[in-house]
Amino acid sequence: MRVVVADDHPVFRMGLCRLLESVPDVEVVGEAWDTDSVVETVLATQPDVVVMDLHMPGGGGVEATQQIRRRASGVRVLVLTMHSDAALVSKALRAGARGYVLKDASSEEILRALAAVHADQAILDASVADRVFAAAPEPGPFPQLTERETDILERMAAGLDNEAIARRLGISVKTVQNHVSNVLLKLGARHRGEAIARARDAGIGN
Repeated sequence: MRVVVADDHPVFRMGLCRLLESVPDVEVVGEAWDTDSVVETVLATQPDVVVMDLHMPGGGGVEATQQIRRRASGVRVLVLTMHSDAALVSKALRAGARGYVLKDASSEEILRALAAVHADQAILDASVADRVFAAAPEPGPFPQLTERETDILERMAAGLDNEAIARRLGISVKTVQNHVSNVLLKLGARHRGEAIARARDAGIGN
């Protein structure tokens, strides 16, 4: 397995490289310390995996991950960072990272995560997963509706007509009519009254 290590702290980067090089079949083919250098190093060496810190000069690891996934899609990214904020985890995963591990993980946990990412498996540090799932919003009673459609349904269930909804939301009556049509279609309701009844049965507008 060919690996690039990206971290702007030289002592940590050196220690991580030594750990990885102690493993049979793992070769560290490059080191980087900022966004530009990690992208350049990846393009030059074409590793299997990048071990990526998130807070680096020049845009950070999320930006670097996006560029790598766009320009070298076969390279997998394992985030190794001290930051467990749920929003940052989500950004990294949306950018294309396959794994997310905290720096206080044991050597065995880091190597296990590296092997998993190399095998194209997704892996999250247990404490990170707990934060992400705790931060995830509970799904509403009608998850098939968009946020705007849910707003419209709530106001329908509260007894507002299209003109009143349009005034309340600052949109045109025609736009409200289009949203109401979408709501009826998605709920499988035959008419407005049926959609309102279903909303009230779900606790909306009561």
